[in-house]
Amino acid sequence: IQLEMCPISKFSGKGLFAKRSIKKGETIFVERPLVAAQFLWNFLYKYKACDFCLRALETAEENARRLSGIPGLSLPHPELCRVRPELHQACPQCQVMYCSSECRQAAADQYHRALCLGPSQEDPDHPINKLKDAWRSMHYPPETSSIMLMARMVAVVKQAKDKAHWQKLFSHFCSRTANEEEEIAHKLLGEQFREFSLLHTLFESIVNESVPVLQWFVPEGFRSLFALVGTNGQGIGTSSLSQWVHACDALELPAHQREHLDSFIDQLYKDIEKETGDFLNCEGSGLFLLQSSCNHSCIPNAEASFPDNNFLLHLGALSDIAPGEEICISYLDCCQRDRSRHSRHKILRENYLFVCSCPKCASQTDELDVTSEEEEEEEGEAEGETEGDELEDEMTDV
Repeated sequence: IQLEMCPISKFSGKGLFAKRSIKKGETIFVERPLVAAQFLWNFLYKYKACDFCLRALETAEENARRLSGIPGLSLPHPELCRVRPELHQACPQCQVMYCSSECRQAAADQYHRALCLGPSQEDPDHPINKLKDAWRSMHYPPETSSIMLMARMVAVVKQAKDKAHWQKLFSHFCSRTANEEEEIAHKLLGEQFREFSLLHTLFESIVNESVPVLQWFVPEGFRSLFALVGTNGQGIGTSSLSQWVHACDALELPAHQREHLDSFIDQLYKDIEKETGDFLNCEGSGLFLLQSSCNHSCIPNAEASFPDNNFLLHLGALSDIAPGEEICISYLDCCQRDRSRHSRHKILRENYLFVCSCPKCASQTDELDVTSEEEEEEEGEAEGETEGDELEDEMTDV
């Protein structure tokens, strides 16, 4: 065992520490989430992903055609695409898609039997569809969470033989005070926070029988569930096209062929940017037990990625890590980490409700507590686009 989870203080909660030397570039661990779900708008916009592991279901060529708006596009080296459509399977009742029979069975065993829509998949009056529609009307792209992640947590406990085991696993995620929970819920829903009671009522309606997580169905418990997902959910991004590009980069080619292939890929991304913008991936979020134990640093020594084109999280070392050293990730993206100490603290305080005291922040204590004009302009431009973004950990492109 190369890691140790330890309590730090009543303010910081727990942390993850190395028990041996870890080298830069080394994979610290690979973790499967306790539960995961694709974002609802992402699904609606035809980003096709396995309903269990979020593996992209489109081939790289299908993905490139849709994103670029060029229906006749052909990718060179199609053999580098790892998507295997012949293995895909649908739920025989509701027709949601999986990348394999193993994922279909795993979903059924874990939560899907409790949430399967059966022939009501397209029925707008089905309680689950009403819940999804309500969530989409409150939480617009760029998405940071999904009400279905919360629904799956309840369904997991409902279906589990050892219900106490799953309740204990979910209880490992941090708890918040009532005021903090309300702040987080407000941040997730923005101006739609006034509809919180409607969301709560619809959430209650999806489970018709008594389950051992009834505390999540009272208003205070539902708010706690919101806060749990809002602060612990890790963004997941998968892309068959991105995997194909990485495989192309690894090809050993003569110089002229390399130049031609790189030029093709550059033009493809320009076409995609013009047609689709920045939304390239199948996106969702999941609850990861180990990853959620990693605290924030503005100079992180580790970062998460999803190189397998599914929900398996790889935590990689950004620098050498000594035995006993805490493993820290960043809750901020690269651009945010380059901002002033005051700006970083503002983002973290508003979205995670703590004040950072990492070595970088400690070394900048003499900085004036002001936000530069440039940063204020950026924040003003991004206000409508990124509200609630930081509630999830940084989405790592695959």
